[in-house]
Amino acid sequence: MKVAYVVPRYGTEVVGGAEYAARMLAERLVAQLGWEVEALTTCALDARTWADAYPPGEVELNGVRVRRFASTAGRHPGFEAFSRPVLADPAGASPADQQRWIDLQGPVCPDVVVAATESDADVVVFYPYLYYPTVRGVPAVGDRAVMHPAAHDEAPLRLALFRDVFAATRGLVFQTQGERRLAERLFPVASTPQIVMGLGIEPGQGDEGAAREALGLGDRPYLLCLGRVDEGKGSTLLARFFATFKHRHPGPLALVFAGPVVHAPPVHPDIVIAGPVDETTKWGLLEAASALVSPSPLEAFALVLLEAWSAGSPVLVNAACAATREHVARSGGGLWFSGYGAFEVAVERLLGDARLRAGLVAAGRAHLQAHYTWPVIIGRYRRFLEDVAGRRR
Repeated sequence: MKVAYVVPRYGTEVVGGAEYAARMLAERLVAQLGWEVEALTTCALDARTWADAYPPGEVELNGVRVRRFASTAGRHPGFEAFSRPVLADPAGASPADQQRWIDLQGPVCPDVVVAATESDADVVVFYPYLYYPTVRGVPAVGDRAVMHPAAHDEAPLRLALFRDVFAATRGLVFQTQGERRLAERLFPVASTPQIVMGLGIEPGQGDEGAAREALGLGDRPYLLCLGRVDEGKGSTLLARFFATFKHRHPGPLALVFAGPVVHAPPVHPDIVIAGPVDETTKWGLLEAASALVSPSPLEAFALVLLEAWSAGSPVLVNAACAATREHVARSGGGLWFSGYGAFEVAVERLLGDARLRAGLVAAGRAHLQAHYTWPVIIGRYRRFLEDVAGRRR
């Protein structure tokens, strides 16, 4: 069996997001099943600009043949200004404006689409739904196209052109039941072969003491927000809620943001902005945290919740995010907040009740073991991809 992944960027330097998830799956299809896997991608590393960073050509990464192609255009400087009126009424956008929105967003890379159509792979997997390689590639590939949409309820999903993309796909892989319900509500895909699968994790090794020392935390309790520090990911909201909490509940509690900084949150003496951290520090921070907080209202899966449970931390999530709330509701491994009042109560409970924290972690770990270990994930994925390829034959 041969599988080709089409993603807008691919590399060991790409941490988090849909492209990271695609690499995790691709590498395990090779390692666990012995399948032949290639990745067709651009030379981009930065998803904000899509500027060429890698040289074009072919390399092998952990058993996966990676073929990179130079883009003809990255993110256009005028994209944001053009995007605002289009996404204000996505359902009413003209076909021409929709196509221009895709092109201005980038990365525009016709060679990736050509490579996908010419690939001899049994299935061609597109990941995620939003960008040029998928929008142009799925219709071109036809009955070999499988898509991991990695979709959440956002304005671009309501552009009419995505209806054709979803309808042309011959197999759909969803990360949560909520994502599946969203897609079936918006697109004619109820009869398309599909699976709700998620992702797996492999627990890492951390050093709690070294992580605390590196960030100057001492023995303070802290909440951890792990991932891109971005207003759109809820970091500013979390910083504001935390500042209010500290005003009402003085004490040693800190808030740690660990991840690439796009929008720095407001300065506060008890907020630590660590920036990107290495894997050992990440796992050390997870092991020592009083709780992991995921404030983002827009996540397709949130692998970090599984990592938190694995490391022994309960989770606190934004109720506005269907994916993270689904994880918590199904597992019983955390709490959620829908406003400051609920946030304050949740943090008080997590800090003040060790038995509650232990129970949440135990429930989260049980959920993780039942559904999100790599052998379980790859076994289900194998059967699904073989079924899609078999239907074509």
